[in-house]
Order: sequence, then C-alpha cells, then structure tokens
Amino acid sequence: MNPTDLEIIDLLQRDARATQAQIAKAVGLSQPAVAERVRKLEERGVIKGYVARVDPAALGLDVTAFIGVTIEHPKYFEAFGRTIESMEEVLEAHRVAGEDSYLLKVRTRNTSTLDQLLVERLRMIPGVNRTQTTIVLSSIKESTRLRPQTDPPRERP
Repeated sequence: MNPTDLEIIDLLQRDARATQAQIAKAVGLSQPAVAERVRKLEERGVIKGYVARVDPAALGLDVTAFIGVTIEHPKYFEAFGRTIESMEEVLEAHRVAGEDSYLLKVRTRNTSTLDQLLVERLRMIPGVNRTQTTIVLSSIKESTRLRPQTDPPRERP
C-alpha cells in the first residue's frame, strides 16, 4: 500500500461516512480515483466493512469485563470458538499465550447478567477448565482506529 491508500484508510477510520468527494479533496485525487482505490482495498480485504460506534450505556450495557478462559486441551479449541461466535455479549475473543487459552471482552447489562454468562454458559462449554474475570471500572481509551507501524530508524555505522 502506498501513502495515499494509508491516508484514505485513516480518513475512513475517523469517519466512515465521509463522502468520496471529501476524501478526494483531502488526498488530492479525483473522486473516481478514490472510488477505485476504496474498491480495491475492499476487494483485498484491507477494508473489512463499515460500522457505527455506539455508546454501550445508551443500550443498557453497563458492565464491561475481560474474561480469561483456560481450556483443558487443544482438542476443544474449535468447538469453543464456534460456541463463542454465537454469544452476543462476547465482543472480542482472542487465543492467547500464557496461563489462559483465550481472552474475551464482553459487555453485559449488569453484574447479574455477567454472572449468568459465566456460570450458565461459558463454564458449561466442554473443555472449559477455569475462568478469571476482570470487571472494568472505567475506560480511559477505546479505539478501533489502526495505524501502520513504521520501522524504527536504523543506526548509522
């Protein structure tokens, strides 16, 4: 990807409702050129979709928690993943290195619904050995914006 593609991606991440004309003006290209670049980025899977960021509290989802899940054997990973994908409360699921097998980010209405998720659903999944839950008290940063990492400057000999 070239710098113009990266700039288009950044503009769309900041405002997915930006028009192609607005993007074209910002990057110094014609609207058809921007449309073509966006289409190619979508086809390559660089741009996976467009979403609205919503305030969870406005939907009554007041509790955010991170749940470490230990699976007793890797043979359970695939079935665990399929089950987790169907749970609306689970916003993110990552297979991780370390003591836990997975780390989940969940949002629920309250601690009672979090407890139900843990006891009645997560711990009932075959292979789940243990869960460890951390409840978020406040968030200082949440972002979906990705920026490409640049290589650090090389030392001169």
